[in-house]
Amino acid sequence: MADHDGAIPIVPSVSEFTQAYPAWLVDVWGVIHNGVAPFASAVSACQRRRQAGGVVVLITNAPRPGPAVLSQLDRIGVPRDAFDGIVTSGDVARGLVTLWKDKAIHHLGPDRDLPLFADLGISFVPSAEADVVVCTGLLDDETETPADYAQQLDALQRRGAVMVCANPDITVERGDKIVYCAGALGEAFEAIGGAVLYAGKPHAPIYELARKLIDDVAGRAVGSDEVLAIGDGIYTDIKGAAEVGIASLYVASAVNLNGGTLTPATLADAFARSPDRPIAAMPQLAW
Repeated sequence: MADHDGAIPIVPSVSEFTQAYPAWLVDVWGVIHNGVAPFASAVSACQRRRQAGGVVVLITNAPRPGPAVLSQLDRIGVPRDAFDGIVTSGDVARGLVTLWKDKAIHHLGPDRDLPLFADLGISFVPSAEADVVVCTGLLDDETETPADYAQQLDALQRRGAVMVCANPDITVERGDKIVYCAGALGEAFEAIGGAVLYAGKPHAPIYELARKLIDDVAGRAVGSDEVLAIGDGIYTDIKGAAEVGIASLYVASAVNLNGGTLTPATLADAFARSPDRPIAAMPQLAW
């Protein structure tokens, strides 16, 4: 791991780490694609990792079950030979929702996230009647911000409702835009005293699922020191990896560099408030 007090090295290639880390946990949005098109160098790196006998598991805070995200990857053009499997925040959130399915549940998010609730037998209630609100995102993340939900969140908090946040990401890149995610609403809800249960990174349950999948693909128990997490989220990918005891590689993105490019100065600024350090950083995942 990089020295906490030293500079994080910027490297052009992930290949120098392939011998030490035969298994990769790779973030999707921001590393594999930008919501519109795949990153060719990242796809190629994952293909080469697998061709060399490694395991690549995608790990994403998408608030939909794995099969739904897989369909999205197909539409975007990410080839299936670039990864061995996928684990999503939606997979974890389904388990949390199941625990609360007998409560009055409100879904806060766009209809595209409804696969999260498939076959769970849930009848949704209006926000004003909810004991549990399952937040998958903003209704219109192209135009809305968390401020648009202040009144609704305040009413939920005063009711004592619990929020299940199905995507802990605060923001994400979509093409050349930055849009808010469910994590921004979870953060706003906590700020006014609301109780939030988070699925996905940086929380341990999604890593437990992902590690099990790695072991299943490898056909053996893969040690923590053999796994490399690759992601662009400092407080999701990098923090989550640190908390479960695995190394990480940071892929720079506009989300954390405020639209800037990766330099020692912008990298130091991005990690100035983070106690967690990746082994290295790259402008994009590349072999």
